[in-house]
Amino acid sequence: MTAADTHAIPSRPVTALGASSGARVRDLRLDFFRGIAMFIILIAHTPGNFLTSWIPARWGFSDATEIFVFCSGMASAIAFGGAFDRMGWVLGSARVAFRVWQVYWAHVGLFFATLALTVFLTDLDITGRNYWGQLNLWMMFVESDKWDNPDILLSFMTLRYVPNYFDILPMYMVVLIGMPVIMWLSRYSLWFVAAFVGIVWLMAQNALMIALGLGAYHLEFPAEPWTDRQWFFNPFGWQLIFFTGFAFMRGWLPKPPVTTWLIVLATVIVIANIPLSNIGIREFGFDWAREWRSDYKALISKSDFGILRYVHFLSLAYLAWSPQATRARGCWHRAQVFCPEFGTRSSPSSSRLVSNRWLSLSYRCSPPALWDLPWTCSAVTQ
Repeated sequence: MTAADTHAIPSRPVTALGASSGARVRDLRLDFFRGIAMFIILIAHTPGNFLTSWIPARWGFSDATEIFVFCSGMASAIAFGGAFDRMGWVLGSARVAFRVWQVYWAHVGLFFATLALTVFLTDLDITGRNYWGQLNLWMMFVESDKWDNPDILLSFMTLRYVPNYFDILPMYMVVLIGMPVIMWLSRYSLWFVAAFVGIVWLMAQNALMIALGLGAYHLEFPAEPWTDRQWFFNPFGWQLIFFTGFAFMRGWLPKPPVTTWLIVLATVIVIANIPLSNIGIREFGFDWAREWRSDYKALISKSDFGILRYVHFLSLAYLAWSPQATRARGCWHRAQVFCPEFGTRSSPSSSRLVSNRWLSLSYRCSPPALWDLPWTCSAVTQ
């Protein structure tokens, strides 16, 4: 597509139904699936509940993280894509930079709020557990030869130290920083956008880069200065699914046709994942599947966002979208009542993610006796 072609793209987002208008209209499907993703993430990070063993991640390669990042890309196309069209590239980039600044301080605030909570619960000594130790925050309190770093707070504030469980917002920041580059490239050709996203994703695949003898050029960020640990969510890998959602909402990628053979193909991919999933190993005892996952772990890597995770998610997304693509949308209005508040904010997804992360980390650190109290369930929907 040429530069002239890109000017024909509507400034307002085009939904999966292909409609666009001058007024911004909420798409309740986006709210619904973001809400579902938040609930699944909360369940996955709440210890001691049986539902954790049956979340969608146990049935295939992808999980709720893909849903959330994909929907975040779509929401960002609504929130920021129009700003580039209306205000130009410079002011659009400035708005993205301001959002990155907000997310950064949300990351800082979330960490110190969680740190204070773990110290408080540990000092209560109700269960005899060290809750900040359970989150592997020893280096914040204890000196050791294993983590000789006198500037621990400086390392945290400069993102050179990203504690365990706290790398989702830094990943989101880096992906957002790439948005001005994407918008600049889109002014010339969408093929440039696809090439940029694809090359960055390829360079984020550690196993591939090593196989090509280019391991030194693997794109990643160190998570702490005293070990080789990297960010668990490699933003250079996860930007692929973020900008896929972004491209769909911008209208750069056309809505997929609803055809029998595509539905069959997507269904086969989803079902074929089950024997290779956690359920296949745990419930069906497929030892060969455990060996397969070990041999081909690079293809399903969550850190670098392996290609099979992408294929599995797109198949699930197509199956979820295709039935309602040709039907009335009233069912989505009714379904939304199951996900109140979590998916209905008009701002980008960082505030929902901070709230959900706070809940999940709080549950992880709370005494087990608190998990069964009625207020722990109602708090999710308040």
